[in-house]
Amino acid sequence: MQRRHILLMLRRVIVLSILMIGAAPSLVAALQNPQSGSVALQGTIQSPPPTQGATPTSPGNGTTVTTQPVTVSGSCPSGTLVKVFSNGVFIGSVVCSNGAFSLQVDLFSGSNNITAIDYDALDQAGPTTTALNVTYSGSQFGSLGPQLTVSSSYAERGTDPGQQLTWPIILNGGNGPYAISVDWGDGQAPELLSESSNGTIQISHTYSSAGTYTVTVRVTDANGQTAFLQLVGVANGPISQSNSKPVSTTITKTEVVWWPSAFAIPLIIITFWLGRRYELGALRKRLERQERL
Repeated sequence: MQRRHILLMLRRVIVLSILMIGAAPSLVAALQNPQSGSVALQGTIQSPPPTQGATPTSPGNGTTVTTQPVTVSGSCPSGTLVKVFSNGVFIGSVVCSNGAFSLQVDLFSGSNNITAIDYDALDQAGPTTTALNVTYSGSQFGSLGPQLTVSSSYAERGTDPGQQLTWPIILNGGNGPYAISVDWGDGQAPELLSESSNGTIQISHTYSSAGTYTVTVRVTDANGQTAFLQLVGVANGPISQSNSKPVSTTITKTEVVWWPSAFAIPLIIITFWLGRRYELGALRKRLERQERL
């Protein structure tokens, strides 16, 4: 009798296990992530910084210019973000395409030491290259007041399509009020703003589709002075533009584990057959002994 009870219990345990295995995929699918108390892990794949630097070649070293903005161009590793500096101050950025960069910048009155640095997707800088010495001798500053400049702490900013992108811009010098034109590079009409005084202002825009865009900011003060700043705006997601940065995607795969059932079902059948055989054998012996059922 004890062996019979053991076999019956074993058969019930196996049946319940199979039922739980079959229900497991449905239970997992019904869970909402992230779960309370769960831990989400996020990592960054490390890679070495760019080994090739961005090298400005134009305007030529020792050049004197008299008009603004000035086009700065040179060579660089494709796909990197090139930031241009004058006397150590950030004056513009652009994405390197086909091994070259070109952008328009405003220079400071007098001597300008122009450098370009390339950055990868992890914001790692490439090596420093040769600088250009360029002199800007515009004659307007003595009569129009302190030089007007526009700058930003960010060379590149991004968000998802349909989400508002906000960008802080810094106005220095000149005389208010200021007229500001912002071309976000997506084909929409430039945004027109007005500010009564200099300082930090916020500009914002919403991109409708993913891509990498050239953002152009032009400022004019009350005396007619102008300032220029070129930046890089990014709308995240899969993109088709040839000059855009590739954006990684995440693929989620759901897999149903079936092999436990493949092993358990034959085991149930064998266990049921053994248990049935044992019951019939025990019943036959009791009949032979004429035991009372």
